[in-house]
Amino acid sequence: MNKILNSGRYIFPLSFLLYVGLHLGKPDVGAAFVPDYLPFPYFWNYFTLVCILLFIISALIGKYDKLAYCLMAVYVMLMAFLVHLPRAMGHELDTTSMTANIDREKELEMVNFFRNIMITGALLAFAKFVAKDKSVTG
Repeated sequence: MNKILNSGRYIFPLSFLLYVGLHLGKPDVGAAFVPDYLPFPYFWNYFTLVCILLFIISALIGKYDKLAYCLMAVYVMLMAFLVHLPRAMGHELDTTSMTANIDREKELEMVNFFRNIMITGALLAFAKFVAKDKSVTG
């Protein structure tokens, strides 16, 4: 049973590979989530991809993993409040091309907001109870 439970240490960070695939395979989708007030949306898409990859590597090898979990938690929380919550309230959604689906889009963004809050909690729990390298954060 412990082997199964210990596998979560690897499954959780590896699940973020889905976001790496999205940012790499569909950069238009990733860039569309960049708020309008930030310039260069494709830069932010690829910058995020690199940060997520560094998080995954750090979490898997156990070097600076507590710092990586904490920084990833900050990133996910920022995404929740700066991207998903405003979009859930109807801001920055393309209302011209999808007027019939605007309520559906707002609902999906609210789901994304709550998902990010849950992931933040998991990242902080991993930082506290799973991370091995506490050299930077104590």
